[in-house]
Amino acid sequence: MLQAFFVGRALAAAVSERAEHLVSDGLGKLGKFDAEQREYFRQFTEEVMARAEQAQAAAGVTQADGISTGAASAPGSDVEDLQVTIDNLRAEIAQARAAIQQYRQN
Repeated sequence: MLQAFFVGRALAAAVSERAEHLVSDGLGKLGKFDAEQREYFRQFTEEVMARAEQAQAAAGVTQADGISTGAASAPGSDVEDLQVTIDNLRAEIAQARAAIQQYRQN
């Protein structure tokens, strides 16, 4: 009976350690995945913005003529910067669609 108590106690401690290890590894991998996805999205956004600026320069459109492609100027507002970037991309897509439709009509 005494041996069963100590075996149960050791088993519970071992299972607890394994569970703690698995949870900490899982959370670490999840954090790493999240960080990688955020970095990928940031790089993708920068690439899209660079291409849009190149296309805008090739088309000869200045920021005064078209839409400002810069990010928000408020420091520390990553969510607002991202929303401004998304809004700018949507506006540029709309502008590109309008230009394509105008080209097709000619």
